[in-house]
Amino acid sequence: MSSIAPRIARLRLPAAFVAACILAALAPLASRPSAAAADGAFPGWPTTFDGRLLRARALLPREQRFAAGFPGRIATFGDGRRLYVVRWVTRATRRLHPAADCFRGAGYTIEPRPLLHDARGRSWSSFVAVRNETRLLVRERIADAAGREEFTDASSWYWAALLGKSGGPWWAWTVVESAPTPRP
Repeated sequence: MSSIAPRIARLRLPAAFVAACILAALAPLASRPSAAAADGAFPGWPTTFDGRLLRARALLPREQRFAAGFPGRIATFGDGRRLYVVRWVTRATRRLHPAADCFRGAGYTIEPRPLLHDARGRSWSSFVAVRNETRLLVRERIADAAGREEFTDASSWYWAALLGKSGGPWWAWTVVESAPTPRP
């Protein structure tokens, strides 16, 4: 009889592990949905950023196709020195992904950079995108519309939004400008 107990225990351990994995996989589906769309009417696009006037740019055809299925709105702006991709996001989505993925897909090599903190205390993830002689400094951040929460990577934002730990809607900013050439 005592030799059967260890066998049963061995059988329960894998079953318990499988059950735990299934529950972990289903947990995001059982969480409460974000209230982002319920109480966040679109306030309109910003007209300035850090004191610089933003000029709207038309979305390229591929950007229009991407925006068609995006849960929120997408616009691009320029200020004469930088390009801004601004997204108003109403719910958790995997369609809000790191800018590095887009740059890699366009043939750039990515050079990660440390987290940046701007003059207003906002945190930004950053990288340099390099293709041939072109070097671009790219920084990005996601913040709730109330300005209480900020994220520097899409993955941490996604899970916080999906699990209801961050209430939206959110602004996602990607800022692209020329990067200085490194000194030899």
